[in-house]
Order: sequence, then C-alpha cells, then structure tokens
Amino acid sequence: MSVNIDSRVVTPGSDDFVDDAWDLKEEINRREGVLKQRRDFFTDAYRRSTVHCYLQNGDLIGFAAVRRDGYILFLAVDPTHQGEGIGKNLVARVADDHDTVTCHARTTNENALQFYEHLGFEIRRRIDNYYEDGGDAYYLKLGADTGITDRISELMRR
Repeated sequence: MSVNIDSRVVTPGSDDFVDDAWDLKEEINRREGVLKQRRDFFTDAYRRSTVHCYLQNGDLIGFAAVRRDGYILFLAVDPTHQGEGIGKNLVARVADDHDTVTCHARTTNENALQFYEHLGFEIRRRIDNYYEDGGDAYYLKLGADTGITDRISELMRR
C-alpha cells in the first residue's frame, strides 16, 4: 500500500465520509452491477457501524463498514486502487477487532468470492432470494476455526 494513504475509523453514529462512501459504492455498482443497496438502507447501516476508511489526499479510496459482531456490511475499494492490498488490509483491521469475521456475497459476484476465498473465508451456506432484487447470496466466515490470526498474519507479510 502506498505511503500517502491515511486510515481513519468512523465510530457508530457518525456521518463522517458517508456521502463519499455512498458515491464510491455507486461507482462500483455502475461498473460491476453489485452493491445495489438503496440509499436509506446504506446510510442507516453505515451510521450503525464502525467504518474503517482509507483515504488518499483526502479522497476515500476504500472502506469497510462493520457491525459490532464482526459482520462486514459493506466493503468497497475504488476500482483504480484494486489490487493494491487495500481490501486485504481492511479485512485485516476488522479481524484485529473480532474473533470471527463474516459477510454475505452475491453468488454471481465472482470478484468478491475470489477475494474472500483468497483471504481464507469459507462459504458456510447459500441463501436464495437474500437481496431485495431477488439475488442469491453466500454467507462467508473467517474465524478461529479457520485460523483467522495465522491467516491474516500470513497475508500481511505478503
């Protein structure tokens, strides 16, 4: 990761970077057809989460919104910065705070599934009609039973 990237943590109840996070999520939605949440749902969930943010020159380039149980509600990285380790570092930051990390991913989102599987997440179950638009999801888990600490340490050394 570049040395001119700053990290910030937005605590629950704060609107810091919410508009920037929405814009980034929408850019990814336009490009890839994923992250299809409604704005009111997104904003409400964002405000209830701890949000790990990465900024470059004051611009939001990645974020992970996480519930207090380690469930990642949203993970997004600016497409121009994908492949730089930002997503991996965001997951590592979440893993530092939680014994297990979980999330859902669309069954059709090959990029997300490959990313999570590379980090050591395991598909635990499929949920049909999970998303508002009728899309199916996989429930993924990274935790003590999958060697989260060792796996994240290994990833951070790469």
